[in-house]
Amino acid sequence: MNIVQISDLHVRPPGRKAYGQVDTIALLSAAVAAIRRMEPAPDGVIASGDLTDCGLAAEYALFAEILGELPMPVWVVPGNHDDPANLVRALGGRYAYLPRQGFLHYVVEDLPVRLIFLDTLVPRETHGALCEQRLAWLDAQLRRGAGRPTMLVMHHPPFLTGVDGMDALRCFNGAALAAILRRHPEVERVVAGHYHRPIVVRWAGTVGFVAPSTAHQVALDLRRDAPNRFIMEPPGLAVHHWDEAAGLVSHFLPIGDYGKPFDVELAAEYAARVAPIA
Repeated sequence: MNIVQISDLHVRPPGRKAYGQVDTIALLSAAVAAIRRMEPAPDGVIASGDLTDCGLAAEYALFAEILGELPMPVWVVPGNHDDPANLVRALGGRYAYLPRQGFLHYVVEDLPVRLIFLDTLVPRETHGALCEQRLAWLDAQLRRGAGRPTMLVMHHPPFLTGVDGMDALRCFNGAALAAILRRHPEVERVVAGHYHRPIVVRWAGTVGFVAPSTAHQVALDLRRDAPNRFIMEPPGLAVHHWDEAAGLVSHFLPIGDYGKPFDVELAAEYAARVAPIA
């Protein structure tokens, strides 16, 4: 199984750029083209929030048009830049798994790894949170599928990363989520977006993983209380690969033209033996 994760797309209406300078439409189109070139083709694509920049109907229409070029399933979860009502209104017909009201939670069962999508959105706030109702829903889903390899998908990371400006905007009450996850060792990953950087952390007995943005990134600044700033580092996506021998392995892939792969030709002076793949 190969699942691609894209995040923080920030689609704007045609002819408009995010933050006045980021052409998120062109960058998302490049990400979709990169996914279409993958061999083997992915089994599905996760879009882990901030599908749009302002939650506008025109933005969701363009999102649907660009992502409609993908032949595999696409699963979405809202971020703080999204408007849930407009999201469901625009995408509900295309993505029948989306609830028509309430939190936008759902479960994908028909893959080797179970995917649980968790809505962390707090209306009109940039940070996320999980209320008792949401935590109870998650706990029930985990108990129902206990023992099956599982990946939890959310927009806001629930863990600290050392990037203070973004950690102030994380999913709050992560401790309550961690307590649930520690009872469920079958959760292989907690994958998120929001931070616009590739990040990996050991957390709550599992692995926390943040995918980069398909557009602009947050500049890495590990000084205490440093403000958030954007930087046009290479856009990227993640590929979550599962097989029985390897388990769940997550790869980062920069989006762009870096030339064609070339064969490995070792220098004559290279002395180490190269063993065949077992």
